[in-house]
Amino acid sequence: MNYYNEIKTELINNEITKRVKDYSKNRSDLNTYYNVGKLLAEAGKHYGEGIIKEYSDRLSSELNIKYSVRTLYKIIKYFNYMNKQKVPTVSAKLSWSHYDELLKLTDENIINYYIKISEEQNLSVRELRKKIKSNEYERLDEETKKKLKTKEELKVPDLVKNPIQIKNTSGNNEISEKILQKLILEDISSFLKELGSGFSFIDNEYKIKMGDRYNYIDLLLYNIKYKCYVVVELKVTELNSNHTGQIQKYMNYMDKNIKSIDDNKTVRIRICKKENKYVIEYCSDDRIISREYELV
Repeated sequence: MNYYNEIKTELINNEITKRVKDYSKNRSDLNTYYNVGKLLAEAGKHYGEGIIKEYSDRLSSELNIKYSVRTLYKIIKYFNYMNKQKVPTVSAKLSWSHYDELLKLTDENIINYYIKISEEQNLSVRELRKKIKSNEYERLDEETKKKLKTKEELKVPDLVKNPIQIKNTSGNNEISEKILQKLILEDISSFLKELGSGFSFIDNEYKIKMGDRYNYIDLLLYNIKYKCYVVVELKVTELNSNHTGQIQKYMNYMDKNIKSIDDNKTVRIRICKKENKYVIEYCSDDRIISREYELV
């Protein structure tokens, strides 16, 4: 087989396809690079690694597009990654630029996670890069990582990060609960993505009447994917047992008075400055999630 001519033809056809069908250029790029990666890998085995440098020089010269040695090795890495997947399907939502960022990572479990959330949240390359830089995968619970690896069904709590990163525009590290809420509301979109997928914002200081007194829920959310209300309680101190009792009342109120028959039971997220493992162990149920926050 003339590997070089096959590779050159694939790349030329891809450029033609992208000009004629701009809407399908992402899929065309990824399909082409899968085929080219396979040919490059075979050529490397047949002729030795030096052939990649030769192909780089010839392709860059003849096609008038720079195909560096680094780029060709990245294409080989893309092929090797896709070839290991049980069902190597190309995502219509990701571009080659997404994979260019993803393939800088070495752990396939981490790559798989960022592909998943990039598709679910329609992340731009810039947003993806920001998530990788924030060590989002590393901030997942270990049980969640196991579920992702074995492709088990995820629940609402599973993708809530720990700590939850909140952009600090106040200039102070010691803040009140009101300021913490204000910081979250300033960039509510980023906050919702820190919690996972499917979250939507309903209201802050959501007023409920219990008996003859009014109470206020710090943040009320709804998860479209899991069909449940989410009560968020904000604390700027260490978690204690009093926090649990308060939020338990709010979730019971939501289940009794607000949720519809089609909704699942309300989930609660306690966000605090510092967790207390004893409170979590003895004063919690599996629908109450406790997470620390980190000002960044």
